[in-house]
Amino acid sequence: MKVFITRVIPEAGRRLLLDAGMTLTEWKEKRSLTAEELIEQCKEHDALLSASTTINAEMLEACTNLKAIALMSVGFDNVDLDAATKAGIPVSNTPGVLSGATADTAFLLMLATSRKAFYQHKKIAKGEWGFFEPTADLGIELNGATLGVFGLGNIGIEMARKCMGAYGMKVIYHNRNRNWEAEQKLNAHYVSFEELLAQSDVLSVHTALTPETKGKFDRAAFQQMKDTAIFVNTARGGIHNEPDLINALKDGLIWGAGLDVTNPEPMDANNELLDLPNVCVLPHIGSATVQTRDAMAQLAAKNILAGLAGKELPNIINPEVYS
Repeated sequence: MKVFITRVIPEAGRRLLLDAGMTLTEWKEKRSLTAEELIEQCKEHDALLSASTTINAEMLEACTNLKAIALMSVGFDNVDLDAATKAGIPVSNTPGVLSGATADTAFLLMLATSRKAFYQHKKIAKGEWGFFEPTADLGIELNGATLGVFGLGNIGIEMARKCMGAYGMKVIYHNRNRNWEAEQKLNAHYVSFEELLAQSDVLSVHTALTPETKGKFDRAAFQQMKDTAIFVNTARGGIHNEPDLINALKDGLIWGAGLDVTNPEPMDANNELLDLPNVCVLPHIGSATVQTRDAMAQLAAKNILAGLAGKELPNIINPEVYS
């Protein structure tokens, strides 16, 4: 069986596939595949292991030979699931294994933003560490603050635990459906979206990008937030409206923002967000630890192996394909 891999992945995942007798073709160029190149490759393979690749209906219709697609990610907004199901191709993701690492990144961005850390570092690099002013460069403290979580799933729960443990933060959240188990474990309180905006001192986004969440955080949302609030997004850049976020920060509607995701990605080096003192931006590194990326690669490989063995993918995201 032949597996096409859209990026160079950790050896831990490669080894599982090789030890199972798979033949691997890896895309090693440091550029994204074109749609045509992806189709050309996948027509010659039995399975696709995809990292950061758009999988559209045209590709799926052309490559019905695929027995499994394994995403090396939790998010699946880059895949046309309806087209995959119609083509009879099961698609899987890698949930759970990256929750801790991504929550760490959200926590890092929250803390760094609260003290304007990235901006202060830039001042040192520019030779601007000068005269001490007791009223200059002030941040805000997080002790006893209210953490609002938009999307209290695995990653949101990990973020809440860290904030409660470090700063004794109160946790509120808004989900499409209530998370009763998390409410009991964290003493988290379910609130409406409007209450989440109004009450959060830190609002951390941990939801999937869907038609319902796309652009959810726009100017109207930022206007309802505290002017002392920090907005953190480690989910998908499309969930916030970037021009509206920039204006909200410049107009003082919110205090600061910490982003691991932008729209588009990569971010333009001249983006205004990079020069604002109360903003910290990272290049989508939420899951970027050795241990987590190894675990993601292994889980994706296990999904591939199950599919090629004619079994249901362990982390199937379009189970209706088996109906």
